[in-house]
Amino acid sequence: MRIAVFGAGGVGGYFGGRLAQSGQDVTFIARGAHLDAIRANGLKITSKKGDFAINPAQATDDPKDIGVVDAVLIAVKAWSVAEAAEAIRPIVGPDTCILPLENGVDAPAQLSAIFGAERVLGGLCRVISYIGEPGRIQHDGGDDFIALGELDNQPSARVDALRDAFANAGLNVDLPKDIHAAMWAKFLFISAFSGVGAVTRSPAGVTRALPGTRSMLESAMTEAFNVAKARGIAIADDAVAIGMAAMDRQPLVGEASMQRDIMDGKPSELESQTGAVVRLGKESGVPTPIHDFIYSSLLPQETKAREG
Repeated sequence: MRIAVFGAGGVGGYFGGRLAQSGQDVTFIARGAHLDAIRANGLKITSKKGDFAINPAQATDDPKDIGVVDAVLIAVKAWSVAEAAEAIRPIVGPDTCILPLENGVDAPAQLSAIFGAERVLGGLCRVISYIGEPGRIQHDGGDDFIALGELDNQPSARVDALRDAFANAGLNVDLPKDIHAAMWAKFLFISAFSGVGAVTRSPAGVTRALPGTRSMLESAMTEAFNVAKARGIAIADDAVAIGMAAMDRQPLVGEASMQRDIMDGKPSELESQTGAVVRLGKESGVPTPIHDFIYSSLLPQETKAREG
């Protein structure tokens, strides 16, 4: 398959690198020093599953250089989805599918509004990875998992083709019966992990161990679960229990990407994670007091980071 990866950071660089390693025709759309390093020395992946490098790697900052592709992986921060959608227009043809791998639940609707729902898939991923230095992705753990599916939950040849590509790359991949329920189950977990970790400045090993912050994690997940139910999402009844079990599997020093960005004083996904639970809760008439508290507590720093 011809695959373009828009955003070659922790998610796009890692999953795109695995696809390229397995023989797929992958082009990375990146920028700045990271792009320069990839062009000069290839894309390096440092991983507990084994280090490897894609050299030479196909990389550009201009999608017009690529031509129409079979699939586009959108792996940017959630606030950049609209910008990414405009940028990928030259590489999206009548048969191109677009797979967003953001942490929130808004990306499929944003992309569908521009390209039509028929070109967009639902997707989610789990991995702990980030840019260790320009040109190198550091993979620290997680089960490097991807789930995807058509937005109408019907089987399709393109979903099967992508599943096979990910599986052949040695990745854990699933085609859920309901991709929306799967995305909300991930969202329930990551919004709580990110928010509680960011507001306490503490890693997973601490927040899950202390009774007070463990209660915050569970309450935050329950709020997102209630919002999902109110919005007609067929999320599993044990989603909160599964989310808490996932917290207990995180590395002791594990931090979500939103938490790392906030702790580094950078713009973060606060609006698309914690803020989204608050926004969608208000739309659905569902109280979200834990997320309200976290959002209000972090908003001053987020505002400052975006003004800087």
